[in-house]
Amino acid sequence: MIITKPAYFDSFRCIAAACPDSCCKEWDVQVDEGSAAYYRALPGPLGDRLRQVLRSEDGETVMTIVDGRCPMWRSDGLCRIQAELGEGALCHTCREFPRLTHDYGDFIERGLELSCPEAARIILSALPMPPVVEELPGGEGEYDGEAMAVLKATRETALGILAENRPMGQVLALLLLFGCQAQSELDGGEPQPFDPETALEGLEDFVKPGDLSAVVEIFNSLEILTPQWQQRLYAPASGELSQLCRPLARYLIERYWLQAVSDYDLYCRVKFIVVSCLLVSTLGGDFVSTAQLYSKEIENNTDNVEALLDAAYTHPALTDDKLLGLLLQIRS
Repeated sequence: MIITKPAYFDSFRCIAAACPDSCCKEWDVQVDEGSAAYYRALPGPLGDRLRQVLRSEDGETVMTIVDGRCPMWRSDGLCRIQAELGEGALCHTCREFPRLTHDYGDFIERGLELSCPEAARIILSALPMPPVVEELPGGEGEYDGEAMAVLKATRETALGILAENRPMGQVLALLLLFGCQAQSELDGGEPQPFDPETALEGLEDFVKPGDLSAVVEIFNSLEILTPQWQQRLYAPASGELSQLCRPLARYLIERYWLQAVSDYDLYCRVKFIVVSCLLVSTLGGDFVSTAQLYSKEIENNTDNVEALLDAAYTHPALTDDKLLGLLLQIRS
């Protein structure tokens, strides 16, 4: 069993009451079965309150949001459960967030979620560094070995593209072009070297003008959690691609690339990565805050992610020629 995690993983510390957008706001918290049973059996005022706010939904237990916040969130910004019972009494979701775990059987990849403001600050300010690797006994792969080998190899190439000293629009265009090649390899094609210069040749005859407003409208049609996000989507502020798209794309590649082993559909995820970088940049404002809000609204909503993966193939604003046109025409 191989466990890898980013070099910055262990530097994360919850900033609690100092957090500008607490994870105790807006979200219904899923409570694991063991914690739910423990909470419902608690004596005293805390147990009484927990029994009031826990509800069953589709076979799962969730903590009901009250006035837009978790009912266990105190006025000082701290969690009542943790304050009275200790960190060990937190449910699995609250104890782990914003830490991510992708378990493939014989290897595990860990990371941080961008939807946490402090994690977003760490992720988007981190320099590219080799991951921390730990080896433990046991573990058996639960995936198509050949497909995973292709995905691991092509992910390394994709991360290398991000290191190219080029305008950000070109970098994302190259990532999109390579994603098409990587999908071909995943489908059984022969591995081919990827030459950026060759890939960019002749694109002028292929690309079409993109429609940035149509891309923003796709996100406007999804489920929206906060009025802040709704306001940002109605008033996109900029047409420039920030250099912070590099660490954002790196985070998205590391999080989503290998997930294609589940359905052999890599290219929709590559489009998702590129469009996400495009959107966060063009909404303007502080890039880190915008990226964190994007993640809260999109990545933490499975239905929204699935809708975007489907749109990668079905929406006319996300065709290859129009996306490439957008990337190559926007200032970097």
